[in-house]
Amino acid sequence: MTGSKYWIRHRGQSLLLECGMFQGLKSLRLRNWEDPPFRSAQLAAVVLSHAHIDHSGYLPRVVREGFRGSVFCTHGTKDLLQILLPDAGRIQEEDAEYANRKGFSRHKPAQPLFSEEDARQALKLLKGKPYHRLFEVTPWCHVLFRPAGHIFGSAIVELQIDADPPVRLVFSGDLGRWGRPITKDPELVPRADLLMLESTYGDRRRQPKRTNRELAAAVQRVVRQRGVLIIPAFAVGRTQEILWRLDRLERQGDIPSIPVFIDSPMATDVTGIYCHRPDEHDLQMQELMARGECPLRRDDYVFVRTREESKALNRRGGPMIIVAASGMATGGRVLHHLEQRLPHPENIVLLVGYQAAGTRGRSLLDGAETVKIHGRHVPVRAAVEKLDGLSAHADQGDIDRWLDGFQQPPARVFLVHGEPEAARGLAEHLTQSRDWNVEVARDEQQIVL
Repeated sequence: MTGSKYWIRHRGQSLLLECGMFQGLKSLRLRNWEDPPFRSAQLAAVVLSHAHIDHSGYLPRVVREGFRGSVFCTHGTKDLLQILLPDAGRIQEEDAEYANRKGFSRHKPAQPLFSEEDARQALKLLKGKPYHRLFEVTPWCHVLFRPAGHIFGSAIVELQIDADPPVRLVFSGDLGRWGRPITKDPELVPRADLLMLESTYGDRRRQPKRTNRELAAAVQRVVRQRGVLIIPAFAVGRTQEILWRLDRLERQGDIPSIPVFIDSPMATDVTGIYCHRPDEHDLQMQELMARGECPLRRDDYVFVRTREESKALNRRGGPMIIVAASGMATGGRVLHHLEQRLPHPENIVLLVGYQAAGTRGRSLLDGAETVKIHGRHVPVRAAVEKLDGLSAHADQGDIDRWLDGFQQPPARVFLVHGEPEAARGLAEHLTQSRDWNVEVARDEQQIVL
């Protein structure tokens, strides 16, 4: 479910499809520090499906270890990485400095996995490519990007490998859903010899129609209690969808107007990109943009940049809404807000995305009575609620709809990027409903194409 990387070797060369950083469980995070099976300096290229850190965040480390090839991605992903990668490096450095200052790291001294400068060096290697145009990655591999409907700039990746016989490898990336606000729908793919399919929610079906009602109910409740609604949200995609939905709910009269603070410099910058690239959005968003209206940057939304402004929020009383990264509460400014607000029952923490095992978000979701933040155990007295309908990942129904686009079954299907139960559930469903050759991929498994 994290650290997405696929190493492809052919004719004495190799490339990396995805370059993700491990997040979540400590045993997984420690793998970021281990030597990978490939030699970074010997990689011919890297291809990215989208900008989320679990798919792109290891890139500065690969560059630090000697990679000097090209990194291919969509133009939208390139735009986002200009913000995300330096920010990730800065967070690495700040977390190491904070751990050293507070003395809660087991490593003396604590070191960043990579620096902001490493990230900026990685940005020099990015090559943005349009959707629907085949391009060369190596002499034996050409790539085509299709919209994935997951986040801004996300792509389904089709690799056409020159072999005997030729091989068409399709990687779903993080597949999105139909009918979500802002984002275009996933594009169907006609054929593949080998399909690597994500399985995050492959064992379940969600009911997104409840989402606005549940979001409105949380806002109304925090207004009655004069509390603070804290929404841990990824800076890319999730924050923008939350702002869209809050705007719609207020315009419809379903929620009162209360202060909304977006406490994330990265989310602030990313929202600006969303507002300047209407070509990446669905028709409804494009129509609003054509009228000169960006519902993500309303005048009464406060975008918080400085640390001082962020700290000042903890001295404010409710009711108010704070949207802050990170979405799984693994780091970022949301930790300071949780540290201050979790002990008070009038507040609500609204989890609006997937919470991986080992994260603070998962602990809160599972009903933890305390969570460890900045080296101390914080009591959980605030209400913790979950919105399932906001996930940008396809559920089983969305996956079925996307797979219907294949004109014939892929010869082999490998399920990736999902926890074991979800992957097994999707494998069983596809085997029974389609009679396809489906296998749950294993960590470090080698496949001969």
